Amino acid sequence: MNNNLNTEVIRPHKSLFDLRLKPVWDYRDLLFMFVRRDFVAGYKQTILGPLWFFIQPIFTTIMFTFVFGNIAQISTDGQPKTLFYLSGLTIWNYFSECFTKTSNIFIANAGIFGKVYFPRLIAPLSIIVSGLIKFAVQFLMFLVFLLYYKLNGEVAVNSNETILLMPILILMMAGFALGIGMIVSSMTTKYRDLTMLISFGVTLLMYATPIIYPISSIPDRYKSIVMANPLAPIVETFRYAFLGSGQLDWNALGYSFIVMSALLTVGVIVFNKVERTFMDTV
Repeated sequence: MNNNLNTEVIRPHKSLFDLRLKPVWDYRDLLFMFVRRDFVAGYKQTILGPLWFFIQPIFTTIMFTFVFGNIAQISTDGQPKTLFYLSGLTIWNYFSECFTKTSNIFIANAGIFGKVYFPRLIAPLSIIVSGLIKFAVQFLMFLVFLLYYKLNGEVAVNSNETILLMPILILMMAGFALGIGMIVSSMTTKYRDLTMLISFGVTLLMYATPIIYPISSIPDRYKSIVMANPLAPIVETFRYAFLGSGQLDWNALGYSFIVMSALLTVGVIVFNKVERTFMDTV
């Protein structure tokens, strides 16, 4: 008789605040398998493949430059229009893609969720990790543009030590995408209408975030409203770190971190609660 068999004991949640994070670590190999699946499946039957990593932000930047920079004449804080818009899009695209995919996690994975056990948090976490690959490529492209403008000397692009905050800014964007995405995903198991509002809502949120305009261009009476958006300080800090324009407001950044932590905690709790019964409603 073989006594060396590994046994997995599946226990019910004992508490609302039982986040069950240890099983996620135990299944980390599955996490990386999902990351590979997300990356390969997304570009498997495309002609250009990973080149879409570059095409999307470049064409969006060109459109923003033409419409908002040349026609609307919206200020870019003295920075080259291309560099200004690309800096905002680089960090925004990571949030928007992770949020959009995470918000549909239950519906998209209903088949596999109903057949085999594994910590369900693996699925949204894999989206966050696979999104880092695309972000890294687009960030590298942004650095190439930044280097070009620095060497060309057309304008003063002043990077500073705030660049060291880069990992924290990315973690905060990931936390927002994961937290809000899991909350929305948990709601879409019962209210499918929300799936119709996701892409529309992301677009509205982008316009409420200083992606196509700097905070300095907003009238003083409206600045507090814009900065109430917890994503705004992250984008402003990112732009300040690499371009020297924008602003570094530690209070606003602290506010963003607190909101992100709260949303992420609520998201994990709601996600873990809904995963037990979602098959009855999906």
